[in-house]
Amino acid sequence: MKKFAFALVALLAGAVAAFAQDDARLKVGSNDVFKGPVGLQLYSLRDTFSKDVEKGFQTANDLGFGYVELAGTYGMKPEEMVAKLKQYKLTPIAGHWDYNLFKNNPEAVAKEAKALGLKYAGVAWLPHDGELDEAEVLTAAEVFNNAGKVLAEYGLGFYYHNHGYEFLPWKDGKTHFDLLVEKTDPRYVSFQMDVLWTIFPGQDAAKLLRKYPNRWSLFHLKDLKKGVEGNHSGGTSVENDVALGSGQAPYAEILKAAQEVGVKYYFIEDESPRVVDQIPQSLKFLESVKW
Repeated sequence: MKKFAFALVALLAGAVAAFAQDDARLKVGSNDVFKGPVGLQLYSLRDTFSKDVEKGFQTANDLGFGYVELAGTYGMKPEEMVAKLKQYKLTPIAGHWDYNLFKNNPEAVAKEAKALGLKYAGVAWLPHDGELDEAEVLTAAEVFNNAGKVLAEYGLGFYYHNHGYEFLPWKDGKTHFDLLVEKTDPRYVSFQMDVLWTIFPGQDAAKLLRKYPNRWSLFHLKDLKKGVEGNHSGGTSVENDVALGSGQAPYAEILKAAQEVGVKYYFIEDESPRVVDQIPQSLKFLESVKW
């Protein structure tokens, strides 16, 4: 009887420890002021995944994350991807697909996203010739509205991730991003702010968040090296990605605004070659940020 009691106590202790560990993963990068939750955009580890998929998942696990945003499935079928994520205690929340897939077959995207267990499916790049123009924005808005309706039928949300070229002037003091927001249905289309790609073209991230409350569902935590001058190209050297809090972004102000407008999930996306070293620095910053 005593042996059984000791075994039961040990089993319960193990379960409590495992629960505490899982709970810590869901709270990584947050504190009593900045609530998160914080996850990892797996694109950050693209170099690792390209060489060793297993090591990619293990690295995300070792860094302490519980939530992830997907950037492909590395040739795996959805059920295989789900099993692999579960093995490494990673909960998938969202993922990026090509714009043309949403344009030509949004239902296929919806089915795959549903099979992967996601809450959101989105677009991270808007195709355009030269500078983004009004016609391209209006076409994209139609595509996004339709895709959002299709995804909603599957219980999923659609989102668009800004890249900087959307902030070129349009008219009446507005930008093409303003036009995109105005022409998309808030019932079906939300946005993911990428902080680097917001400040790089000269936008005030906190002000933009508050300008369109209730339109932001997801967030990319990324910082721009001090001294780097931006533009509307949507591109800069990956060497300019630095650990959060060490760059140009006024993160305390930005995160305060993000929480105020109801951003639901935050993902670190670090494209630098120093990503594995920088992510712990970024998490440490987020766990201490106050306002």
